[in-house]
Amino acid sequence: MAINSILNNESKVIKTDEGAKDGQDKCPQCGSTDISVNAKTGKLRCNFCRHEFEPEKIQGMETDISKLEGEIIGSGTQDISEDTTQNVITLKCTSCGAEVVIDTSESTQARCHWCRNTLSINQQIQNGAVPDVVLPFNITKAEAKEQIEKFVGKRKFFAHPKFREEFTTDNIMGVYFPYMVVDVNSHARFSGHGEHLVRRYTRSNGNSSTTYYDADLYEVGRDFDLTIEGLTVESSSDKLNKNSNKTNNVINAIMPFDIENSVKYNANYLKGYTSEKRDTNIDQLRPLVDSQSKDIARFAANETLKDYDRGVNWQSEKFDVKGQQWKTAYLPVWLYSYQQIKSDNSSILHYVAVNARTKETMGSVPIHMPKLFGVSCLIELLAFILTLIVDFRYEWIFLLAGFIYFFIMQRKYRNSDARHHYETETKKTIFNLRKIDNLVEHKKGLTNSKIAGANNTRVSGKNLTETIINTFTDNLK
Repeated sequence: MAINSILNNESKVIKTDEGAKDGQDKCPQCGSTDISVNAKTGKLRCNFCRHEFEPEKIQGMETDISKLEGEIIGSGTQDISEDTTQNVITLKCTSCGAEVVIDTSESTQARCHWCRNTLSINQQIQNGAVPDVVLPFNITKAEAKEQIEKFVGKRKFFAHPKFREEFTTDNIMGVYFPYMVVDVNSHARFSGHGEHLVRRYTRSNGNSSTTYYDADLYEVGRDFDLTIEGLTVESSSDKLNKNSNKTNNVINAIMPFDIENSVKYNANYLKGYTSEKRDTNIDQLRPLVDSQSKDIARFAANETLKDYDRGVNWQSEKFDVKGQQWKTAYLPVWLYSYQQIKSDNSSILHYVAVNARTKETMGSVPIHMPKLFGVSCLIELLAFILTLIVDFRYEWIFLLAGFIYFFIMQRKYRNSDARHHYETETKKTIFNLRKIDNLVEHKKGLTNSKIAGANNTRVSGKNLTETIINTFTDNLK
C-alpha cells in the first residue's frame, strides 16, 4: 500500500510538563511527601493522612482527531539526547537544605539522607526517563499473583520439573514499560475485485470428488476518512526484539491498554514499582506506526465488505496521513520471569505478564520435551491402531494426530506467536465513506474456495520490528 504524508518537516511541540516541579511533592492536606498510588482507585494517596489526589490530565494535545493536521508531539517525546551527563541531577531539599543526587537512569525519586523527605523529578529531561503521561496501576499484586498462578496451573502437566519445583509468584514485579501512543487523522482509498459465494457443490468422479463454487465477481472500491486513536507501540528496543532467547512478545500480547485514562506524569506513580526508560525516537518507530496504520485502515475497510465472503483482492491501496499526534507513556504490567538453563548452557528467559489495567494475561512456560514427545508418540501409536480397526475413508488423517497434538501443546506452553492484534483492537472511526460495488460477471465451476490473490486480511506491520531493531543496533555501532 502506498502511503503519502502531508506532514511538514516541523513538528508542533506541546509542553506536557507545564507546572511540574522537581523536589518535594507534598500532600495538600498534611504536607507529607510520602505519597504513592492506590492500586484500587488509580489515584495518588498520602501514606500519612490517607488523603487521595484527583489525577491531573495533560493539556494542549488535540482531542478531536478528525481535526488533527500536521504533526504534534508531546514534549516528553522529543528525541533522546546523547549527552549522558544530564542523567545525574542534584536537588536541594527545601526542608533541611541538603543536596540530594538523583541518577535518573535508575530512578526519578530519592529520599533526603537527613530529613527522609522524598524528592521527585517531574520535569522532563531528554533522556527518555520522564514521559508525557502515565497509566496508573489498578490491579493489585494479589490479583496479579492469582492470574499468573491460574495461567501456569493450566500448563503444569508438561511443564519442566525444575520449573514446577522453583515456581513461585512471590517474586513478581510491577513494572512501568515505555510506549509511544499515536493518534492519526488519515484518508484511505482502495480499489480491486471481490467475490460473493452463490453456490457450493460437489461432483463425484469414480472414487474421487471435487468441490466447486459459483460466485459473483464485483468491482469494489472504498474511499473514506479514518481516525485512529491510541495506536500503541513499544518504545524500548529490548521489547521490540522478539528473539528466540526471550519470550518478551507476551508483553506485547497483553495489550491493549485503556490509554484514554492516562494522566499527567508524576514520579509518585512510580513509587513501589520499577520502570524502563525509552531508548527509541519517533523516526525509528515511524515505519512501524505507518505500517500498522495502513493495516488498521485495511481492516476498517473490511467492516464494509461483509457480502464478499470469498475475499477481496485489492489492486490499489493508498493511505494519506493528514495529521499525527505522538506522546510517550508509561503503561503498567505485573511481570513474572524465569530463566531456563538448557543442557548446552544456553538459556531462555520466560515471562508471564499481566496487564495491570485489564488482567489480560499471557506467558511462556518451559516445556519438558521428553514428556511431551512421549505422550505425542503414544497418541500417534493409538491413532495408527485405530486406522487398522476403523473403516474410514480418510483414515490417513488419524496418522497426523500425534504431530498435531505436539504442536498444539508446544504453542499453548510457549505462545511464541502471541501478539497484540492492533489491526482490530485499536480504536478507529470511519466517516465520509464512499462505495463502489459493480457486478462484473457470474463465475461458475470455480475450484478455489477464495478469490485469487485475496489480500484484504493481510497484516504487514507485525513484520517490521526486526527491521527496526536491526536499524537501532546499527546506529549503536
